[in-house]
Amino acid sequence: MMKDNAINAAFKADIDAAVQTLKRGGLILYPTDTVWGIGCDATNDEAVRRVYELKERSDSKACIVLTDSVAMVERTVSAIPEVGYQLLDVAVEPLTIVYDRGTGVSPLLCAADGSVGVRVTDEPFSKALVRAFKRPLVSTSANIAGQPTPMCFNDIDPVIVDGVDYVCLSRRDEAPAKKASTVMRLCADGSFKLLRK
Repeated sequence: MMKDNAINAAFKADIDAAVQTLKRGGLILYPTDTVWGIGCDATNDEAVRRVYELKERSDSKACIVLTDSVAMVERTVSAIPEVGYQLLDVAVEPLTIVYDRGTGVSPLLCAADGSVGVRVTDEPFSKALVRAFKRPLVSTSANIAGQPTPMCFNDIDPVIVDGVDYVCLSRRDEAPAKKASTVMRLCADGSFKLLRK
């Protein structure tokens, strides 16, 4: 019981430190439902700009937005076609859906056509983090653009680790992730296309 309490306290302290960093407009390195990610407040233009700079990535390549619920997705995009609710309901593995138009996030996260990729996380740490922060987070792989995606914490380039304002402690010792999320483009008319499996 004492060990469980210590684990719960460490988990909460980690979440609290990450949330305080996000509220200040800072960048975090955190475990997600897929790979380790660089994160920030998805509504903060300056923080999003810093993510692109750290990754040395063109801002024409939009980042994924991580949410904790369908309700938060509804506040992040202009509309969810009916089939979108069905896809979210039946997804058993991480699924990023690219919607026609983002509304509740920084325009820097949207592609040139206004579309935005959004994922609902069910992984305990990232879900608790988004829920505690009460806003969507940027979720982009913790690597310099063009470099391989690190599958575990120990594979992350020190440049990335040193470039964020807080590095989460949770899940650092876990086995490598299997893969990134499936990505699907969903149009307003309900048609969809698989972009990455």
